[in-house]
Amino acid sequence: MNKIADLYVRVSTDEQAEKGYSQRNQEEMLRKYCGINNIQVRNVIYEDHSAKTFNRPKWKKLLVDLKKNKNKVDLLLFLKWDRFSRNAGDAYQMINLLRKLGVDPQAIEQPLDLSIPENKMMLAFYLAAPEVENDRRALNTFHGLRRGKKEGRHMGMAPYGYANKVAEDGKKYIAPVPEQATILVWAFEQIAREAFSTESIYQMAKDKGMNIHKSNFWVILRNPLYCGKIVVPKYKDEKEVWVEGQHEPIISEGLFYRVQDVLDGKSRTYRPKALTAENFPLRGFIMCPQCGRKLTGSKCKGRHKYYYYYHCDKQCKYRINSEFANEKFIEVLNKYKPLPQIKKLYSAVLLEAYREHTGFVASEKQKILTQISEYEKKLSVARNLLVTEKIDVEDYNLMKNEYSTIIQKLESQLAETNDDRSNIESLMNQGVDNLIRLGTTYEKSNLVESRDLIGLIYPENFTFRGNDFQTARVNEIMRCIYLVNNELEVKKNGTKDDFNLLSRVVTSTGFKPVTF
Repeated sequence: MNKIADLYVRVSTDEQAEKGYSQRNQEEMLRKYCGINNIQVRNVIYEDHSAKTFNRPKWKKLLVDLKKNKNKVDLLLFLKWDRFSRNAGDAYQMINLLRKLGVDPQAIEQPLDLSIPENKMMLAFYLAAPEVENDRRALNTFHGLRRGKKEGRHMGMAPYGYANKVAEDGKKYIAPVPEQATILVWAFEQIAREAFSTESIYQMAKDKGMNIHKSNFWVILRNPLYCGKIVVPKYKDEKEVWVEGQHEPIISEGLFYRVQDVLDGKSRTYRPKALTAENFPLRGFIMCPQCGRKLTGSKCKGRHKYYYYYHCDKQCKYRINSEFANEKFIEVLNKYKPLPQIKKLYSAVLLEAYREHTGFVASEKQKILTQISEYEKKLSVARNLLVTEKIDVEDYNLMKNEYSTIIQKLESQLAETNDDRSNIESLMNQGVDNLIRLGTTYEKSNLVESRDLIGLIYPENFTFRGNDFQTARVNEIMRCIYLVNNELEVKKNGTKDDFNLLSRVVTSTGFKPVTF
């Protein structure tokens, strides 16, 4: 009686390309073998999945069919044992299952009589060889990817904001996509300014055209790739490191670290949702005059309409009508609007303030350099302690990682600190022109722009005491404008035509001679 067999033909895309395997070739050889040995072919199963596991669609259907036709199929034939499996452990279990169903699996080019115990050693070799080949290929791929990352190259598909490119010499790289990069820069800057919650910024970025999932947005915010760094993950004894990438960064290191501080909760600024802040542009900036906490905002229904209030959630129950507060704020804001007819004087005052500020920037630079030097000394001391065996390697590595991270952040802050004085006068004139339209700009701006403007003018939060607007500090340039406005209001009569010749600080009579 002729034996009945099912033919199993498996090939994967890479095997077909690299080794020349094809389903047609395997089937022809299997049918030829069956013809020579008088074996009846019942069915041919074509598979195009990897043999790392038996979780293959066609294989599952084959098992179901064999269970229904138990002891009716004698053989399961395939070309080689690596067509059957590339995992020795799984293969032994599957062979036992097939034999319980009355099916004897056989490779026609590597025939084995499994009833002979010694042949199981050859079976182990046939099964282990392709598994070792898979493992070696995977390991080579892993080390190749790791080596590429250490060289500063991004491996794999480009993330959002970048596109995969190929240079003329065939070298692959990633380059920013201008439209997507613009949205990302905007999103990072908004989070760093803390005008709104991250959720609101994500929704606004989607409105601008960013078509990614929320979880991917969070991954982007944490990914140093966007500031020009490539992460080389921890592996065995090697620590995780960041290397300088070969790609063009979309944002600066300083901006990236500021965003990380916001996401880590190091900043205490309240960030309201955009959808709830339309009637409360001052929300997050205005403080309770009784308890010092930041006021929130809500609406309450009156007899004919809704009324909006800034209020405190704590026991003091302080509240102020939002319409009144917003109008009062605009009234105060207009006091910082320069007078158009004395634009030259404002430019001179602002230029002086800029020079004072650049002196501050220089001192900040020196301060950062001093801090970098101190941490480098600490790192040197730790290295000496390791050499003299006063601390162990683990403690040294902890200190090294901590100090290196701090030094890296300080260096990025140093790079962000810029005191470029070129073309400052033309920029100052342009800035004064914008300030002259300050009140109108605030009222006509959208919510994001108006809150940015508030944050620029008032570095610290403000409050209302009765009907009076109070703040601890304003932007230095706005303070100068306010002082100039006040002095010129006093000198309404007998003022010289050239306001630029007037002194910004005039002493009063009786203290010392009046300045001429």
